[in-house]
Amino acid sequence: MENYQDKLKDLLVTTAKQSASDLHIGVGRRPIIRVDGSLVPIQKENIITPEEAEGLVMALLTPTQKERFLKEKQLDFAYSLEDKARFRVNVYFQKGFMAAALRLIPTRIRTLEELNLPPILHDFARLSQGFILIVGPAGHGKSTTMAAILDEINHARNEHIITVEDPIEYLFTQDKCIISQREVGNDTESFSSGLRTILRQDPDVLMVGEMRDSASIATAMTASETGHLVLSTLHTNSASQTVDRIIDSFPPEQQGQVISQLSATLVAIVSLRLLPRLGGGRVPAAEIMIVNPAVRNLIREKKVYQIDLVIETSLQEGMISLNRSLAKLVKGKEISLETAETYSLNPSELRILLERI
Repeated sequence: MENYQDKLKDLLVTTAKQSASDLHIGVGRRPIIRVDGSLVPIQKENIITPEEAEGLVMALLTPTQKERFLKEKQLDFAYSLEDKARFRVNVYFQKGFMAAALRLIPTRIRTLEELNLPPILHDFARLSQGFILIVGPAGHGKSTTMAAILDEINHARNEHIITVEDPIEYLFTQDKCIISQREVGNDTESFSSGLRTILRQDPDVLMVGEMRDSASIATAMTASETGHLVLSTLHTNSASQTVDRIIDSFPPEQQGQVISQLSATLVAIVSLRLLPRLGGGRVPAAEIMIVNPAVRNLIREKKVYQIDLVIETSLQEGMISLNRSLAKLVKGKEISLETAETYSLNPSELRILLERI
């Protein structure tokens, strides 16, 4: 019988050596890695059989995780390769066969400068209260950005940072802060139960890995209302869509209160895209909305559709639209025009902007 533990180790080492962001294991194809946003089969590997897929997936799991996976048919967790690399893993079934998607988590938390993110994000690390959201599609740098902001706080202030994650991704080394990292499944039953008790643990800064339901959104807003800095993520495409998503996740009779809380607590929304850079690698484009009196008003008056206009006309306050960020990258020869148009939510406006700047 093949030693699946060794085989798995080989695949994970290949993933790390190739600077890939992800590894995919599935029946009927070679193992596939994602490099600079593109999926590439590992040519030296054979096509995976159902037996091999099961062996590789089971090699990732502890006995308790195996039990949960076979019962729930899917599972999220973190996996460490001999302290050399960490992966965020999702194992699942497809067409009755086992499969896995593994995301490589860099061992070192990079700074905002190293991530090529706008300098305005340093201001968020200086805040002592409020609600900051990092949004965008899966795999576009939300967790990495949040980790950079938290680590900046860790090196600058004496505070208690508590994270609730599923699974824990970046491991923080405590500096000036106490950092308590809580994992759903191991340290708390669920996001909502972890969040319910979090305010009794004397936190200053909270990080919620992902707001999955109205209960976690409500708790995050209440925490920011009561004098805490709260960071979280959502899978949305823009600042205005994020505000709509939060309000719409509550029943109509609660939306009035949610609008009032959101307009009072929200500080900023950063919407990210990681784009293929000319010459290799990836570069971020970011839409940044900072909540000023005009934005607060639009949220209160349910005129969220007008937020995009405020972002476009508030450049001097540090706001930036996604199109302006894309245009700057095209002008700086960082990305191609085709790439910018693919990721733009309004390509015709992008072309006009490019003619102007």
